[in-house]
Amino acid sequence: MRMEHDPGSRHAAGMYPPAAPHRHGDGHALLSPVLVLNASYEPINVCAARRALVLVLKGVAMTEEENGHFLHSARVAMRLPSVIRLLEYRRIPHQSRALSRKNILLRDRNTCQYCGTVLPSSELTLDHVIPRSRGGSSTWENLVACCHPCNRRKGNQFPAEAGMKLMREPRAFNLHTSRHIMRLMGRSDDKWRKYLFY
Repeated sequence: MRMEHDPGSRHAAGMYPPAAPHRHGDGHALLSPVLVLNASYEPINVCAARRALVLVLKGVAMTEEENGHFLHSARVAMRLPSVIRLLEYRRIPHQSRALSRKNILLRDRNTCQYCGTVLPSSELTLDHVIPRSRGGSSTWENLVACCHPCNRRKGNQFPAEAGMKLMREPRAFNLHTSRHIMRLMGRSDDKWRKYLFY
């Protein structure tokens, strides 16, 4: 398969790499963010274009907006989605999302919570604010995104002991938090706005 690019398209910024003009075999467009709507048009998630395309091909979702890229195979050319909508309504529980590395980084917007540096996921670690060896647990309130230099500097200390301070108090990643992040990302993609500000 090969990718082509429509230079007029715009892409959401933030924790995902921006989609630039693509060369043959370049799959960065498959990593661009896609807004996921429930069957009721309520925004419920953000996923990579690759995942969104799989959901559309499986008949689980339909494309509402396209992002300007298209994927070629021997027989078909498919435009990559910017917004998809699930065909069956999914009940979304109000409690927090699952605690995971991916969701911690999403909550913290791929930003080191000590120095404020924004980095790709692969260049970030998770830090226990209260170290595990000193009674800290693996919870939303005790885990933050952290760059490697800050992680080494903090080591087995409390932030104050290392002369470091958190940018913000870590909290559970709930639906309200998710929508706030979607809005921030949607500022650079006009196609998202009508679904986010309703």
